Amino acid sequence: MAKTKMTRAYAAFSATTPLKPFEFEGRAPGSKDIVIEITHCGICHSDIHQVRDEWGGSAYPMVPGHEIVGRVTQVGRSVKRFKVGDHAGVGCMVDSCRKCPSCKSHEEQFCTQGAAMTYNGTLMDRKTPTYGGYASQIVVSEAFALKIAKGLPLERVAPLLCAGITTYSPLKRFKVRKGQHVGVVGLGGLGHMGVKIARAMGAKVTVFSTSASKQADAKRLGATDFVITRDPQEFEAACARLRGSLDLILDTVSASHDLNPYLGLLKMDGTMVLVGVPPEAASVEAFSLIGGRKRLTGSLIGGIKETQEMLNFCAKHKTLSDVEVIPVTQIEQAYERTVRGDVKYRFVIDLKSLQA
Repeated sequence: MAKTKMTRAYAAFSATTPLKPFEFEGRAPGSKDIVIEITHCGICHSDIHQVRDEWGGSAYPMVPGHEIVGRVTQVGRSVKRFKVGDHAGVGCMVDSCRKCPSCKSHEEQFCTQGAAMTYNGTLMDRKTPTYGGYASQIVVSEAFALKIAKGLPLERVAPLLCAGITTYSPLKRFKVRKGQHVGVVGLGGLGHMGVKIARAMGAKVTVFSTSASKQADAKRLGATDFVITRDPQEFEAACARLRGSLDLILDTVSASHDLNPYLGLLKMDGTMVLVGVPPEAASVEAFSLIGGRKRLTGSLIGGIKETQEMLNFCAKHKTLSDVEVIPVTQIEQAYERTVRGDVKYRFVIDLKSLQA
């Protein structure tokens, strides 16, 4: 394969300064790699956390973005799954050890050696920095690339590479199906996909949100019930009405909140799954779990095999993301609006704007 050209990108150079144009020379593609010309990349809240070093360990310059879609422009001589012109995507990982029990079980996100994350990390050599999707192109092993069916609007597919798999994986693992009742806490980038996917699996969905203005959207997305949690009296009344009625609760909220009232809504042997990452540790009362033999667990994206399965599921059921497409120059405004919850429901960068 020919060596890749210089990659144009937008990067963070510190935790407190705006992102700005950046160029880097990506690694030369090998025989098992593909090169993707990136057309769109979603903005995940975790991009903001890492750009602003809110989780610690951020390395600069940082090119964020792990909801990447585009068109294949080069394929290595040993590549079998892709050809030039195919639509392809990259999610949160670009490699793993491929040998440990987790990797052999197609759960590369739990690689015991630590997966190579798409950005703010390194390749498995632990030296070569990884740069993400706020860029013109990406080189990736075909083993960590996802096939995207032609004809789908790529801007609405991009967020599936994180928000889609983050919600699909636990819903599938706990076998959500027709006749069940699922609660979704928070109606943002993750929550809106949780509603769509749970409905596509046949479940009845109740949305819990602090924003009364999202009630109409919740119904449009497929929810049959909506609970406003900001008003203590209304929330208490709803909890009394729904107590013991939910099979599963998908908690997508990244702000600190009390988990105990939600645990009380679960049926016996019901499950609450955390996929949001609040800044502070939650406090859970033992009786919230003991009474009814409840389960409180977490979930982290999904492996490559499951992510491909999710993309196929969403294409079949037409459960794509609701997005606002922006040029790369509006990243800072998009970050601020994301923090305020002022987006319906995912910002996606049009990377053609890098050429402007």
